[in-house]
Amino acid sequence: MVKIATWNVNSIKVRLPHVLAWLEETQTDVLLLQEIKCITENFPLLELQGHGYHAEVVGQKAYNGVAILSRQPITDTVTRLPGEPEDEQARYVEGTTCGIRVASIYLPNGNPVDSDKYPYKLRWMARLRAHALNLLEAEQPLVLGGDYNVIPMPEDVHNPTGWVNDALYKPETRMAFRAILNLGLTEAFRTLHPTTHAYTYWDYQGIAWSADQGLRIDHLLLSPQAADRLNACEIDRGPRGKEKASDHTPIWCTLDDAA
Repeated sequence: MVKIATWNVNSIKVRLPHVLAWLEETQTDVLLLQEIKCITENFPLLELQGHGYHAEVVGQKAYNGVAILSRQPITDTVTRLPGEPEDEQARYVEGTTCGIRVASIYLPNGNPVDSDKYPYKLRWMARLRAHALNLLEAEQPLVLGGDYNVIPMPEDVHNPTGWVNDALYKPETRMAFRAILNLGLTEAFRTLHPTTHAYTYWDYQGIAWSADQGLRIDHLLLSPQAADRLNACEIDRGPRGKEKASDHTPIWCTLDDAA
């Protein structure tokens, strides 16, 4: 069995003790990280290697940044989402490990919607769909995990009416997300928990965490070859309740061994 998780850590420098403790506690095989907020050279590789993990990192100073951690070597890496060569934001890394093709995704937020940030978000989602289509043609186990900055359905946000004009919930955003799923991908959590209200993000402001006023914006999308092996998918709220926590918490899935 392979355990794959995704976690927007909102600064690996600040959150490293939490990450190391969580990896030790959960024995996760592959962890997809977003918002590491450091250049590649400053990523704490030695500390993670000391805990038995390989890493592929795409960093950026102070902003964005993604990584793949794995107990097994990571091969055939891709460090940019195809389709817009001038896009230098560190939002995508992909590789093969544990017999599975995985990608760590930090999809643009898109706010404010009346700025150029929202068209960039929609272009990025279109690029992701095109690339996912190519990946699916390989007919191999594939997990596209990360912070999608997409609220797919009303039950994925504490107050849907308050988010109707937000880039995370606008109809165009949700339609673009469905277009990705409609390629044949399975959204692991919602497949196993079709009616559950559960969140992966709670704002630092106000009483969002204590009142459970959150959003479910971190997702694991599986190819048919991975979905056939899906055993479990859960959100681990524990790390969000710790001191100096990220505003996101991990979501993980387990895949049975290949037949």
